Amino acid sequence: MNCLECGEKIIGRSDKKFCNDACRNAYNNKQNKDSTNLMRNINNKLRKNYRILVDVNIDGKTKIAKSKLESLGFDFEYFTNLKVYKNGSEYKFIYDYGYKLLEEDFVLIVKNQA
Repeated sequence: MNCLECGEKIIGRSDKKFCNDACRNAYNNKQNKDSTNLMRNINNKLRKNYRILVDVNIDGKTKIAKSKLESLGFDFEYFTNLKVYKNGSEYKFIYDYGYKLLEEDFVLIVKNQA
């Protein structure tokens, strides 16, 4: 049997697929590259959004202009969950920080105390 990564002859157990850990890691990294890049980019956007909400929400509940958040690099397309309350209020959350779009292009930011 030959290594799936480098093609070298494998010595050892009959069910081995790789000659060493470096080849195994290189092979798996190549297999997961596209989804890894996608996930890495999304996680970076979520982290950036989270940091922005933490930085601007000093008092636990803050009203801020949507344009101000956008100027800081906040991307409204990315959030971790959506919560609709009984009164119809819709909050988008990034982990424990939520925001609600208000009239006149303002945003209400809250910290979930769970």
